Amino acid sequence: MIRLTALLGLLPAALAADPAFEDHSDQLGGHQYTGGWEHFVGGGVAIFDCNGDALPEIFAAGGETPAALFLNEGGFDFLPGDMPELTGVTGAYPLDLDGDGTLDLYVMRAGPDVALRGLGDCRFEDATEALGPPTTDRWTTAFTAWWEDGATRPTLAVGHYVNRDDPDGPFEACDDNAILRPTGTGWTEEPLTPGFCPLSMLAARDARGRPTLRLSNDRHYYVRGGHEQMWDIGERRFLTEDDGWDGPMLWGMGIASRDLTGDGRPEVMLTSMGDQLMQLATEDGTYEAAPYEKGTTAHRPFTGDDGRPSTGWHSEFADIDNDGLADLFIAKGNVDQMPGLAVYDPNNLLMQQPDGTFVERADVAGIATTDRSRGAGLADFDGDGRLDLVVVNRRAPMELYRNVTENTGHWLALAGLPPGALATVTTASGAQVQEVTVGGGHAGGSAVPLHFGMGAETRAEVEVTWPDGSVTRLEADADRVVTPSR
Repeated sequence: MIRLTALLGLLPAALAADPAFEDHSDQLGGHQYTGGWEHFVGGGVAIFDCNGDALPEIFAAGGETPAALFLNEGGFDFLPGDMPELTGVTGAYPLDLDGDGTLDLYVMRAGPDVALRGLGDCRFEDATEALGPPTTDRWTTAFTAWWEDGATRPTLAVGHYVNRDDPDGPFEACDDNAILRPTGTGWTEEPLTPGFCPLSMLAARDARGRPTLRLSNDRHYYVRGGHEQMWDIGERRFLTEDDGWDGPMLWGMGIASRDLTGDGRPEVMLTSMGDQLMQLATEDGTYEAAPYEKGTTAHRPFTGDDGRPSTGWHSEFADIDNDGLADLFIAKGNVDQMPGLAVYDPNNLLMQQPDGTFVERADVAGIATTDRSRGAGLADFDGDGRLDLVVVNRRAPMELYRNVTENTGHWLALAGLPPGALATVTTASGAQVQEVTVGGGHAGGSAVPLHFGMGAETRAEVEVTWPDGSVTRLEADADRVVTPSR
């Protein structure tokens, strides 16, 4: 497949405009993620369409503040939605838990997790007991899911942070993680050990092309003996050095995965305290650290007024200007008052260049705020083909931004693809590959159409590989949402 290095050369000069966002945070009513040490981490946001109007809604964790649902009324107007009152929420992920075709929410908490069943028209009920996922009074900070062959309900992986009942904690007191497999009308719980305090989990194809569960773990609490983990879903085992996995030690916070070169092997971004680590997929199915010249370490506040290390949380690849090159957003913020780390730490918007390097543009885009950010998400909230941004902050109001970048390229969105589907969009400028996943980010994720920037191209060949291995091929015009069928 062809790398998109020549793409900008094909675009009119006017398309090289800097990204620009317009602040609409007042639409979210000042919602904040609050609480004590159990809410130093978390603060995720789930983005999904719960009423079928193709305009995604926002569900935001609140910590000690009740979680909130915001209904998308169009025109960038949002109204509070009805939701069972839930406190202690660290984050949530949208997915179909019961196989009825309607999106539900798996809600992570410092305390028993909750399954909210979608009833349609943005109505939800607490169906934890009815849906049957095992729940205990634990501290859930990571989540992902996948569908086994032929299964109508997902297999869930749930990541637990510090064991609050360990009298010798909190350091070196990481709790066990769990895999929940659908059995009958409920789930069977299997321990996933050892646990090293994960703050993000993602089930996705790895550099080998195999479905793999990745766990990004917080060294602050495992201290020694732990590392980043990879668990082969098919073989049900952790990868080791014999598999080419070296398990770097990080203060891991979030995971983003996307193929940046069109070769079908996804790169991975891991947020941390200090350096943010991008892992480049290699031809032999392993990873190598991106060089500093790549521009993705984001290890200090880029404004230069604080020389202490950054703390990265949610990271997400997305094409902000629709030039066909995936850009990278990173939410930043001190854990609380850690003196060795930057306090006023602006979020990053790293725009990918034709040579594969990344350049900071958060300041010119108008989103370089310095509150303690946590979760975030990029989605087209107004249906204009440009990806907008929402950010959850700790003890500060949420932020909502409309993408008003001028002279963006063409785009294509693919709707209705199930988790595990792999989509390839090819134009004369090259190929882009994305997988539909549930998980990753920091404490929240999206269930929205896959978005592809197309630059100056107006027509694309689309190939969808469905989870069962069947393939659909079609041609599509730009600037529209397409729903492929088998």
